[in-house]
Amino acid sequence: MPDKKQDFIDQKLQDLNNDGVDRRGFLKCMAWAGTGLVWTLSGGIPVSRAFAKGYGKDAGKGADFSFVQISDSHIGFNKPANPDVTATLQTAINKINAMPHKPDFIIHTGDLSQLSKPSEFDTLDQALKGASAKQIYFVPGEHDMLSDNGEQYLQRYGKGTKGAGWYSFDHKGVHFVGLVNVANLKAGGMGSLGHEQLEWLEDDLKGRSASTPIVLFAHIPLWTIYPDWGWGTDDSEQALSHVKRFGSVTVLNGHIHQIMQKIEGKVSFHTAMSTAFPQPAPGTASSAGPMKVPADQLQKVLGITDVNYLVSGKSLAIVDSPLGASGSSASGNGGGSWR
Repeated sequence: MPDKKQDFIDQKLQDLNNDGVDRRGFLKCMAWAGTGLVWTLSGGIPVSRAFAKGYGKDAGKGADFSFVQISDSHIGFNKPANPDVTATLQTAINKINAMPHKPDFIIHTGDLSQLSKPSEFDTLDQALKGASAKQIYFVPGEHDMLSDNGEQYLQRYGKGTKGAGWYSFDHKGVHFVGLVNVANLKAGGMGSLGHEQLEWLEDDLKGRSASTPIVLFAHIPLWTIYPDWGWGTDDSEQALSHVKRFGSVTVLNGHIHQIMQKIEGKVSFHTAMSTAFPQPAPGTASSAGPMKVPADQLQKVLGITDVNYLVSGKSLAIVDSPLGASGSSASGNGGGSWR
């Protein structure tokens, strides 16, 4: 990495460290938009590996299962930051379908649409029909609740859920919990889970063995990244208090359109890039919002996240893969990288 770029990164990290936000144990791996995550689950502690040239036919071999996270498709968005978000979503789906191992399912962490219009959801549904993984789990973003307080979203994707769309499911020994923190946004855009959902979460986790790996996923990050832009959830500490006894907890979010990671104790946090457009790094612009990059650079800041899980192992491998570049972003215990 060139010295000037490293100096810029170091300065931005220093700026973040001076903004009053607690980033103890912070592992940072940021790319400005569009990635989905390929997660390799192996008992729960996140370890990343490169998704680039080394990610071949043996990738994921030995894993009990894998799943893919995509986020922030914003179908209906057509501004200069990306005039064709449907095309970049399709590129993400093509990348999923080209994986050497078929993921068991896909998790979409919200902002499926731009304006929660039926036609936007129709377009998303049509595109996702072509994905190799037919089981798809959703949580809403704030853009999915704009026009009707989430009624259209719930009719399409909320069957069998509680309240504003929260739910849980088990898959091969791992307990997944989809949370909704966009139904009652606080001043400044901070997310909120609310008392009813927090009580449900506590009840949902009761009686489960502390050795059960837990994966929480929601749209807005469940850790405070940048409150000035609403990048956090007001009552996330209450939610996280219910998972403290578990030996392996992974938290997946979207919303900020860039990769950031943090590990605190046995809880690892990971935000995904968008498949639509990038947003600026925290504090580097006057506000959050779509950020235009040169057209030939756009797909390098969009992508997917792959996760592989090995029940008998002790690691969770998370791989962020940009849509249009050979490189990848990876970070593991004790370090981080930036691209």
